Amino acid sequence: MQESRLFKIVYYLLDKGQATASELAEKFEVSVRTIYRDLDALSGAGVPVYAEAGRNGGIRLMKDFVLDQAVLSKQEKQEILTALQSISITQDIGSSQTLQKMSAIFHLHSENWLEVDFSRWGKKGFDNDKFDLLKTAVIHCKKVKIRYVGSGETVSQRIVQPCKLVYKAKEWYLTAFCTKKQDWRIFKLNRILDTEILNESFPRQKAPKSMDHTGEEYNQITLRFPKEMAYRVYDEFDETQIRRQENGDLIASAKMPEDAWLVGFLLSFGTQVDILSPAYLKNIIAEQAKLIYEKNKP
Repeated sequence: MQESRLFKIVYYLLDKGQATASELAEKFEVSVRTIYRDLDALSGAGVPVYAEAGRNGGIRLMKDFVLDQAVLSKQEKQEILTALQSISITQDIGSSQTLQKMSAIFHLHSENWLEVDFSRWGKKGFDNDKFDLLKTAVIHCKKVKIRYVGSGETVSQRIVQPCKLVYKAKEWYLTAFCTKKQDWRIFKLNRILDTEILNESFPRQKAPKSMDHTGEEYNQITLRFPKEMAYRVYDEFDETQIRRQENGDLIASAKMPEDAWLVGFLLSFGTQVDILSPAYLKNIIAEQAKLIYEKNKP
């Protein structure tokens, strides 16, 4: 217990610069006498801690006693802190106080510049818990039982060996080996209804390159949108994939999977999209539009 407190005192002094004995006593919930004993223990262990009397006095550590011979520049130290900050949301760095300790050691302040919430609008908690559970399963190679909604299929239960979490096209996916299909699969996180981490472990393995979402195997889809749809077009396509016509129309071209998702995606634009190529895709969308009309006509 004392050893843990001694390290915390050092980190605190590195972070704050100085502190009074009563401040440290209140911070670590011990007596002032205990703090002075801790300081003696630190000094005896070679930690250059000292106290200054007077109005601006306090307990301090000798300047730059930690990492004063480090080859890292100030910019490199800041880059390390920035990288830790950016991944803290998925690795629990914030809760383990790693950022605070590294900031103190480097004598730099790390701005809390990034926040990521995995939950959907109006649905707080479950999505974050699901992501955290799957992350744990990936790291520790634990099998996971999931209930999943497949494309055009009924809800099924699977036991998977999770490999990695992938963020692609504004959506999160889980790449995993499905024991039911005995093959690699990609599961959309929003379609995973339930998750249960199992005690059963599995040997770590890499997913085949065909699961890398490169999109090279997809056909080029070219679409035209009126200028009024610019807000939506720039939501869905990168600027390098968009050409603006003289009349304001937008031509978007990208390699996309030709599946049920693409049909639903195109139908979501209603009459505000014109399919330029491939030509056969126009027929598919037209047939689906007819079915929607027949099903919903008065």
